[in-house]
Amino acid sequence: MFFVLAKILGFFALPSNLLISLGLLGIILMATRYARVGRSLAVASLVLIAIAGFSPLGNALILPLEERFPAYDFSRDSARGAPTGIVCLGGALDTVVSPERGEVALNEAAERMTAVAELARRYPQARIVFTGGSGRLVYGGTTTEAELAARLFASFGIAKERVTLEDKSRDTLENARFTKELVNPKPGERWLLVTSAHHMPRSVGLFRASGFPVEAFPVDYRTRGAVDLLRLFSPLSDGLRRTDTAMREWVGLVIYRLTGRTAELFPAP
Repeated sequence: MFFVLAKILGFFALPSNLLISLGLLGIILMATRYARVGRSLAVASLVLIAIAGFSPLGNALILPLEERFPAYDFSRDSARGAPTGIVCLGGALDTVVSPERGEVALNEAAERMTAVAELARRYPQARIVFTGGSGRLVYGGTTTEAELAARLFASFGIAKERVTLEDKSRDTLENARFTKELVNPKPGERWLLVTSAHHMPRSVGLFRASGFPVEAFPVDYRTRGAVDLLRLFSPLSDGLRRTDTAMREWVGLVIYRLTGRTAELFPAP
């Protein structure tokens, strides 16, 4: 029930969906006795969409998320030893297009997957765990991300025996819970968590709450750093997508904290 409710509320938590809905409501009201209110809503919607799409707002929102956990420092491993395993979160594989096209289709979070190839080569004894089922309410199909990940890892030359697949999770909360149950990490083990940099704070918070301590391995950066705080977007869709991506994480952090699913509002190293 929480999953379905989260998906529905999440739709309106995205600025692009919320603003266009307000604009459409304004247009509808313009044909009623509330025409003045309708015109105000329509104009406000248009202006706010332009701000969210063209201005650096999306970068300003996503940069603190990306900077929260620093890039992984390989030099430390010489003293600490190789990690026990690598956990890769889903979210980079297209379960709608892939089965129809007969290939593994990746989206803009593809670095979550390609980073595993390098880590598997660097740490040949480490276990590889992929967690991801299907988080779609519509167009879900029967193909899971885990199935696609298995095919992709095989193409990377990673031995099947090294790979553990978790294919039931539908969101990050279930990623953490189900992976903890599947892996059963032991005290003293080191596990790297691979996911997008902007997604790392929420992911680490949920893994910690599940009793699975992980080390952040952020990838898939969307900004160059503080310099992008002044960068305008073109086309509009790029800025809206960036703003949506960032707001999804901020709203998720707040909701998970308020519902007691994490112990920290903004997890840090």
